[in-house]
Amino acid sequence: MAKKTTSIKDKARFAKIQRILKKTYPEVKTQLRHANPFQLLVATILSAQCTDKQVNGVTKALFNHLKTPQDFANASNETIEALIRSTGYFRNKAKNIKNCSKSLLEIYDGQVPQTLDELVKLPGVGRKTANVVLGSVFNIPGIVVDTHVARISKRLGLTGNNHPVKIEYDLMEIIPRKEWNAFSLQLIYFGRAICKARKPLCPTCPLYDLCEFPDKILKPG
Repeated sequence: MAKKTTSIKDKARFAKIQRILKKTYPEVKTQLRHANPFQLLVATILSAQCTDKQVNGVTKALFNHLKTPQDFANASNETIEALIRSTGYFRNKAKNIKNCSKSLLEIYDGQVPQTLDELVKLPGVGRKTANVVLGSVFNIPGIVVDTHVARISKRLGLTGNNHPVKIEYDLMEIIPRKEWNAFSLQLIYFGRAICKARKPLCPTCPLYDLCEFPDKILKPG
């Protein structure tokens, strides 16, 4: 099957969307609190099926008890579970964080690697988690596809795919590489504030006229 060609009209619309998001959210960064790459890695693993606010409510106490990969590797699963319980799926997350810490110690001398290929081989680390860490602490370009990015990309017609990896590659094709990190975060900010899953604030949306979402809420009058 031939690859779909992006039209000049589409490119112009994508560029407008990007400019508006950049103007609306000029300063963006991950909302997960962290003091170093390892803390962000742990926090991002915890953020699966959980809000950043919930994670931040847990990590302060967590990182007071367990600070390094060695600490997590030495801790029992039960100890970690008790500290992260409120993030949900705590047993699986505790196992992944402990095994991830062990891998960091065994393979990387306790340091967080700086490539996608290396990161995704760690227990509990997928492309989303890897790209969060690479972009936020190492300034390495990557598209983070969380639920907000996936939802909004489809509503805006930036992708026709449902699978996160396919969405990631679609966005990589139309967004300049140097903007990947910021664009992902701008969509996340936008999703939390305006383009919500159940009740999007369409009438006040700065992207209203550029949005292809067929079920968008019409403006009064």
